[in-house]
Amino acid sequence: MNNFNNTLFLLINASAKPNLFLVWAAKILADDAIWLVPLALTAGWLRGSEATRKLMLEGAASGAAGLLVAQLIGLVWQHPRPFMIGLGHPLIPHAADSSFPSDHLTLLWAVAFSFLAHQRTRLVGLALALLGLPVAWARIYLGVHFPLDMVGAAAVAALCAWLCLRHARWLVEPVFQEASAIYRRLFAPLIRHGWISK
Repeated sequence: MNNFNNTLFLLINASAKPNLFLVWAAKILADDAIWLVPLALTAGWLRGSEATRKLMLEGAASGAAGLLVAQLIGLVWQHPRPFMIGLGHPLIPHAADSSFPSDHLTLLWAVAFSFLAHQRTRLVGLALALLGLPVAWARIYLGVHFPLDMVGAAAVAALCAWLCLRHARWLVEPVFQEASAIYRRLFAPLIRHGWISK
């Protein structure tokens, strides 16, 4: 399996003289695309109904759970990144920590899979899920992840989204009332002007 992972990585990773446009696009995907997750969650909360806001909390819980599980896996099983074993061409700086699973992709796909589970958020979930594919490519292309790190991210994300879906009633409901009260206090002027939902 390790040989397969290494071989596939070398097929995707940038060459010694990479195309500058590809490197530029990959860096945007690898580093900046993840910001669409908090943007989607925030926009859904600010403009959505009560039902939509509860789905935003469920999505946020899925993402947080995914990151927590990914971090725990990394602590228990230290898997070196490609550049740590002298493999391929790293094109962005990265901490020399465990590569498996990808934190970026786990967060992105955990929220995406959570959204996909509900009709109200399915379109945004599909967009985020599809965005995960070029993000996965970019992080391998730039030399900071192996392909199987992305498979691990998908598995962790799916598991956490499923668990949060199953336990949404006791996970989301207690938080929702408190979060709503804080939101209304903080954003009272914007709510009064009708710029964001109550």
